[in-house]
Amino acid sequence: MDNRDRPRPLGMELPTGTDPVSIRKRIEAMEHLLERSLVVPGTKYPIGLDTIIGFVPVIGDIVTAALAGYIVWEAKNLGLPRWKLWRMIGNIGIDSAVGAVPIIGDAFDVVYRSNTKNLRIVKRHLDKHHPHTQVIEG
Repeated sequence: MDNRDRPRPLGMELPTGTDPVSIRKRIEAMEHLLERSLVVPGTKYPIGLDTIIGFVPVIGDIVTAALAGYIVWEAKNLGLPRWKLWRMIGNIGIDSAVGAVPIIGDAFDVVYRSNTKNLRIVKRHLDKHHPHTQVIEG
């Protein structure tokens, strides 16, 4: 069985390289999985695993914080300045702290998308320092 015949998770193939384009694609895929991979039935409102896993008290918030930490780790590999990394960690901290509050935290998880905020930070950095990674979104 060669690489073409292997099943791909979520129907997409993620690049494994350490170049900025590959890292950007992995970060975008993780953000999509955590924030917009599902739609609330009967609506067009997107949610992701962050919201679903967040319903599990304590453990869910720990797991989603760890998954969000992957985006920060990839951003560190891109060479983002420390202050941007700390800002990203702060976004995750707010999401985790408020998300840990029963009921209110679950509602907060639906509207406060820390991973989307962190993706925006990474994209701004890449667009400025690695413009060849830009993707025209239509």
